[in-house]
Amino acid sequence: MNRYLVEFIGTFFLVLTIGFAVLEPGAGAMAPLAIGSALMVMVYAGGHISGAHYNPAVTLAVWLRGRCPARDVTPYMGAQIIGGLLASVMVLFVKGHSAVPPARPDSIPALLVEFLYTFALCYVVLNAATSRNTVGNSFYGLAIGFTVTAGAYSAGAISGGAFNPAVAVGITVMGLSSLGSIWIFLLANFLGGALAAATFTFLNPEDT
Repeated sequence: MNRYLVEFIGTFFLVLTIGFAVLEPGAGAMAPLAIGSALMVMVYAGGHISGAHYNPAVTLAVWLRGRCPARDVTPYMGAQIIGGLLASVMVLFVKGHSAVPPARPDSIPALLVEFLYTFALCYVVLNAATSRNTVGNSFYGLAIGFTVTAGAYSAGAISGGAFNPAVAVGITVMGLSSLGSIWIFLLANFLGGALAAATFTFLNPEDT
């Protein structure tokens, strides 16, 4: 139960930071740095308890890689989605609804960048936080957080920069992204996580 609570808390503060940083008045050009930093500190805070996934696509990748028991997959994803939903409600309570219409990204470019940066995020997680070759390192949280920062700066204007189905749910509830676009995130993020697991396994056969 402690693991699921940690997943809830970490995802809650990630999505809360996204909402507060992006909804006006927000952090402007510094929003991606705030978001990546929030993920980084929550990874350091909860990594020793739950593995600090905070992302259903990461949970999928870690499970496929063999480092997450099958019995934890659904509770982890459930805790992450609930954390994202409650954070969205909190943001709307504090800041109100966005005055800007929900984004409707172009499907193909958005699918591509969401897939690529979710792959990058999951690939970094698997290598920095689950490999026996990097066990005990002190950089894993920084690596994970800055992957999201890089993705948000690089592709946020194209897709919204979710790279995380729980975040996709959150930004949809907050009115930052249209409901009709959520399939883009769900499809691209889970595919990116699955390919990252396959790639890690191929490149590290001795680590499986």
